[in-house]
Amino acid sequence: QVQLVESGGGLVQAGGSLRLSCAASGRTLRMYVMGWFRQAPGKEREFVAVSRWSGGLTYYADSVKGRFTISRDNAKNTVYLQMNSLKLEDTAVYYCAADPIDSSGSSYQTPDEYDDWGQGTQVTVSS
Repeated sequence: QVQLVESGGGLVQAGGSLRLSCAASGRTLRMYVMGWFRQAPGKEREFVAVSRWSGGLTYYADSVKGRFTISRDNAKNTVYLQMNSLKLEDTAVYYCAADPIDSSGSSYQTPDEYDDWGQGTQVTVSS
């Protein structure tokens, strides 16, 4: 099991940027699948981005493609989500998630595909 702690959330105006961090302890993230999800009030948790260690592949939800970038620093055991051109609809609690098995049969775009979760960090975009 890996412990995940998100940080970097806050209040930002529309069009602005934030960088979220997800620091891990307990295990090295080098061979983990790492995902970012978000959950707005009254809505289900939704996929944002995933970084797969095999091949270094990344995938994004259509709603954030071209604006958000997921990256990882294995030396710091940390995963990042750079969020640019933020919109009001990006307001949500953002969670990072980890899974130790990079299965070719899984998309890792649904919450039930992950074993470990952080506590979340609030991102609020204002007009």
